Amino acid sequence: MTIRVLLADDQALLRSAFRVLVDSEPDMQVVGEASDGAEAVRLTREQAPDVVLMDIRMPGTDGLAATRLISADPSLTQVRVVILTTFEVDDYVVQALRAGASGFLGKGSEPEELLNAIRVAAGGEALLSPAATKGLIARFLAQGAGDDDRDPARSARLGTLTGRERQVLVQVAGGHSNDEIAERLEVSPLTVKTHVNRAMAKLGARDRAQLVVIAYESGLVRPRME
Repeated sequence: MTIRVLLADDQALLRSAFRVLVDSEPDMQVVGEASDGAEAVRLTREQAPDVVLMDIRMPGTDGLAATRLISADPSLTQVRVVILTTFEVDDYVVQALRAGASGFLGKGSEPEELLNAIRVAAGGEALLSPAATKGLIARFLAQGAGDDDRDPARSARLGTLTGRERQVLVQVAGGHSNDEIAERLEVSPLTVKTHVNRAMAKLGARDRAQLVVIAYESGLVRPRME
């Protein structure tokens, strides 16, 4: 199956470079290019790509606002947004994750890292760039979501999870893959996937990245400031 990719960046040269890279892969195809967030939203609605590579800083409607609009559109639930940013340690990144982005990647990443990011996002996994530590999202969520800011509705919905689903959610929030969680909990990867999918359904999460956000914002998992 071909992964359909939309490119959103205000720099034409970067878009051209990304297009050449993506189109060179047998399992990927660029279906559109946008120079600002408004155009990215319009093309996403027209083309229904699997993955949008979204620059976070663009004129007019920026990548953050565009991500919110895409994530809020019920007809685009299968679209995954990967934020491209010059600075991986960036409060905008955290806002983008809250807005529904599936992850982020530094613009200085190697070509293979970018291609892997597209495949990871298309597969529904949460994406942390290879240059980021597993605790990055946690540390920055902690800066913007104190005890007084946690969503009580999300905290209440945690009560619908089974004990095993809560265990799996904690592991997901730690940045662990299904295989790693399976080994830690001594169950099969398929069982882990089932628990993850059920947790997503119960908590109204689009993907694993949103599960991470919910785990921290609800207070189920506390960030470790290392």
